[in-house]
Order: sequence, then structure tokens, then C-alpha cells
Amino acid sequence: MLFPVADIIFYAFALLLIASAFMVILSRHPVQSALYLVLAFFASAGLWIMTQAEFLGLILILVYVGAVMTLFLFVVMTVPMETLPPHQAYFRSFVLGFFVLLLFVFLMGRLLLHYADVTIPSLTLSSSVGDTQAIGQVLYTIYLYPFELGALLLLLAIVAAISLNAKIDRRKIINDINAQINTQASDRLKIIRMQSEKKIQESSPHDT
Repeated sequence: MLFPVADIIFYAFALLLIASAFMVILSRHPVQSALYLVLAFFASAGLWIMTQAEFLGLILILVYVGAVMTLFLFVVMTVPMETLPPHQAYFRSFVLGFFVLLLFVFLMGRLLLHYADVTIPSLTLSSSVGDTQAIGQVLYTIYLYPFELGALLLLLAIVAAISLNAKIDRRKIINDINAQINTQASDRLKIIRMQSEKKIQESSPHDT
């Protein structure tokens, strides 16, 4: 039995999202990780659009890909590679990240089990309310604190990315203004006078 086209597209976006998310973690080059994260955002937007949440899909592309990831990619590209830790330090970071992942999975499991029987409150919206207004009403009433917490996490990520760039020794790249002002043309330019090819042929003796 053949799968419907919608299911094939859904699984394609899902596999692309999982593969790009793994490449974000496994890639050692920060610029490549940022590009794989952009690809993950596009795949997530495709899944949102397929579930008829067009507003969320477009916002994911416009806000995250168009603004947030552009900022992250710009900051990451300004960080020189020599300031990054050597390859031997990646193993220690991997072990630490693995234990943090286990702790995160444990806490999320406890949270889901604790709130498994809790009913989520809902708003009664009229049929004339659009998707954007409905999402705004729910987001800024019931889920106001999680929304603000997510904004705070994005702010911390931006500050962390900028702090990596702030570790660069600016004294190595700042030029001496006084030396530039007091420079002379003879220090930067050397004019060499050479004879033209025609004069060289005239001055050379003719072969007999």
C-alpha cells in the first residue's frame, strides 16, 4: 500500500529536522552548526505549515531565520578559530553535555508525569477571531510566563554569543593612529625608474 503524498512530505521534513539537529551538535565548525540550525528551522516551519499553523511557520522563518539566526551567524563568524578550544577539549565538553542531557530528560519526565492528569485551561474564542489573534490571546494570558522565560533564554544566548567575541584581544588589531597620521609617502611608496624595452634594445650592441 502506497503512502499518501502528505505523509511522505511530513516524514521527509521530520527526518530533515532530526538530521539537521544532530549536525548542529556534531559539527565542529560553529558557522556550519549555525547553518544546520537554519535548516532545522526551515524543516520545523514546513511541519508547522503542514499542520495548518501557517502563522507559526511564517513567524519561525521571518523571526528566527531572518533575525535571530542572522545575528548569531554574524557574531559566530567574527570569532577567530584560534580562540576556540582544541579538539582534545571536545571530549570533555561532550561528556558534560551528555550528563546535562540526562538531567534534562529526567526533569522533563518528572514534569510530564506530575502534570499528566492536569487539564490545560482553554479560552472560548468566537469564530470571527483569526489565528493570529487567537494565538496572541492564549500566549499573553495562559502562557505568559513560559513566553517570557523563552524570551529570557534567547537574550542569554545572545549575550553568550557576544561574550565569545568580547574575548578577542583588540590590542592586536587596533592600529596606531599617530603612526598613520605622521606617515610619509616615501615610507609607503617606492618609485623605481626602469628603462623601456625600446631603449634597452637601442643601447645593446647589434649582433654581427
